Amino acid sequence: MSTHSVDEWFETPLGQYLLQQEHDYFDKTVADVFGFNAVQLGLATYDFLRMSRIPLRFASDRDGAVKVKANFPQLPFATNSIDLLLLPHVLEFSENPHQILREAERVLMPEGQLVICGFNPRSLWGLLRMLRRKNGEYPWRGRFIALPRVKDWLALLGFEMAAGRLGCYVPPFKQEKWLCRFRFLEAAGDRWWAISGGVYFLQAVKRVQGLRLIKPNWNGALKPKKSLAPVRRTSKAKVLYLKTRRPSA
Repeated sequence: MSTHSVDEWFETPLGQYLLQQEHDYFDKTVADVFGFNAVQLGLATYDFLRMSRIPLRFASDRDGAVKVKANFPQLPFATNSIDLLLLPHVLEFSENPHQILREAERVLMPEGQLVICGFNPRSLWGLLRMLRRKNGEYPWRGRFIALPRVKDWLALLGFEMAAGRLGCYVPPFKQEKWLCRFRFLEAAGDRWWAISGGVYFLQAVKRVQGLRLIKPNWNGALKPKKSLAPVRRTSKAKVLYLKTRRPSA
């Protein structure tokens, strides 16, 4: 029985297949999010923020060569300081995934965006996990969390779902030749069995009740201001004359 570390597993054909799917999704998603600070929690070896246009972006993990080491249930970031937060396969390998989501809600700015990807237990990947979870190999040792449960947790924390999809419809074969033969399932999956993808992606926005964002009125600023019509002044002597003048008989 062989076991793999996280990086070793991602070098396998199945890991490369998953990594390509996730890069495709994150590249398209982060390119449309703007702000000042973006953070990726976990899997720091793989830059899922590479297409982001946010000026300050970095990966944080529990260990390894990262700029910021973090304990995910207690993030070392100020409240309301992050515009974009990525959680790639963080929740299913945590003892307290709900606490991590609470911390994500705390550090995100109002209208900040949270992007999650996780393994879907209601898929062929989830079935294989049930058969192989005891061998301690990544990713089968994780506790896959169902998509509806993650959505419920986010809703309780005040997040609003913005987008999402499932991917990795090819069965989790080890050999590259079998992965290639079943690639046709990717196109058919979204149409015929959309809920059975091996991986799900969620994009959520932090909403703050009662908060109203005030945007500059750029169109109004370009319009010339209307000036008031000049008022004709009357001298004090003339006013006194008009008041004391009696109508002629």
